Amino acid sequence: MTGTVAGPARRVLGVEVLLVLGVSLGASAALATLSIAERLSRAAALSDQTAALNVSRLPDRPWFDLADQLLRLSLGLVPVLLALYLLDRYPGGAARLVGLDWRRSRFDLASGTVLAAAIGVPGLALYVAALQLGLGVRIVPAALAPVWWAVPVLILAAVQNALLEEVVGVGYLLNRLRQLAWPTAAAIGAHALLRGSYHLYQGFGGFLGNAMMGVLFALFYLRFRRVMPLVIAHTLLDVVAFIGYRLFQEEVDSLLARVLDALPG
Repeated sequence: MTGTVAGPARRVLGVEVLLVLGVSLGASAALATLSIAERLSRAAALSDQTAALNVSRLPDRPWFDLADQLLRLSLGLVPVLLALYLLDRYPGGAARLVGLDWRRSRFDLASGTVLAAAIGVPGLALYVAALQLGLGVRIVPAALAPVWWAVPVLILAAVQNALLEEVVGVGYLLNRLRQLAWPTAAAIGAHALLRGSYHLYQGFGGFLGNAMMGVLFALFYLRFRRVMPLVIAHTLLDVVAFIGYRLFQEEVDSLLARVLDALPG
């Protein structure tokens, strides 16, 4: 990682971090916090409420809906490019700094797949437990209209989510906190809190699960200095959730209902 800074440069760097987060994950965390506050003010329990992802905004006009989806996904990558630019003022160099390249492709694919598996099953168990305890919101991972381009757009959404959260939230943030002389434990905690916060729209189970994922991903990054495996893991998790629900919605909902009915409570 790059060296620490002090004095005026440190203050400038601190402001830079706040601004980058303010136009990306920090903004999402603020909105998610407002969302959970609003949900808690309702009469219905959290487990009786639903959060839909990947929603069609123009369902009656599929070509404009496609253009809307692609434009939003493209704009969502701007903070990624900004973070890379600010890290090194040269995208290629910054990508190498955070490990967003294919220099270790076998390692990246293998470790990314292992991370996805290690997170996926416990994540599902935590989701079910949160619903059973009334601490989580029912998630609809894919709510696009029945259009031919739904699956490709969902895959692109998974990639965009992964790049934004791992490049900005892990690669950029941990490098900058290191430069600002944050202790390692504090930097890991800050990342975990941020990751959990922008998932608060899913309820407290989503917060806890993603905060734990944040600790694991931060430790992995600090050990290997590569975000590519994290991007791969995150993409795999989202692709399975988005496409799996899209293709097998009735089966997934039915299975979830049977599992919840079988649990005590």
